[in-house]
Amino acid sequence: MEAFLQETPFLNYSQENFSVFLRDFEIQETQKQTAISLYEKVRDAFLYDPYHLHLTQDALQGSHILTKKRAWCVEKAIVLAACARRLGIPARLGYAIVVNHIGVEKLTQYLRRPEIVFHGYVELYIENRWVKCTPSFDRKICRMTGVPPLEWDGEHDSLFQAYAGDTQFMEYVHDYGVFADVPLELMKDEMKKHYPHLFVGEWEGKEFSFKF
Repeated sequence: MEAFLQETPFLNYSQENFSVFLRDFEIQETQKQTAISLYEKVRDAFLYDPYHLHLTQDALQGSHILTKKRAWCVEKAIVLAACARRLGIPARLGYAIVVNHIGVEKLTQYLRRPEIVFHGYVELYIENRWVKCTPSFDRKICRMTGVPPLEWDGEHDSLFQAYAGDTQFMEYVHDYGVFADVPLELMKDEMKKHYPHLFVGEWEGKEFSFKF
């Protein structure tokens, strides 16, 4: 369990940016309530933006992510896991391949396939068991897409909004499992396997960028 409380180069929670981010955060009466509040804070602190995928050590450090106003699922998961560990809640990072069915037409054009590889989520150890949560989709992006925000009660796994009305929103098609730290090389290998075109040439546009 100690491994899931440790600071890492990615989960660098002793940096000043984390102190600033958590300055007004209130510890709740129970660890579960604290975890729920932390989940909601991280979920809504950044506008979900999957159009700037930077797979570098510096870009995926939690302290760097906290300088931004937009973040994609992997980045939000890093911030949540790092904050949880700072507050004494064991945390580990999970990754999967998912397919979104709403509002991803432009992203699909860039990725050239419907699967989103290495979607990030978090597992927190609460009341003697691991519980999954996904802080990706903030309230603002949910309003824009007409999907209810993904709530989490600290007791049940909360991985995706399955449906928006009668329309399927997201499905998980492969789970890579959970990790004590960001498996950066595995992430790059899997993305190269699924999106080989992104590893050729320059992707530096304002609407979409990719770095590795």
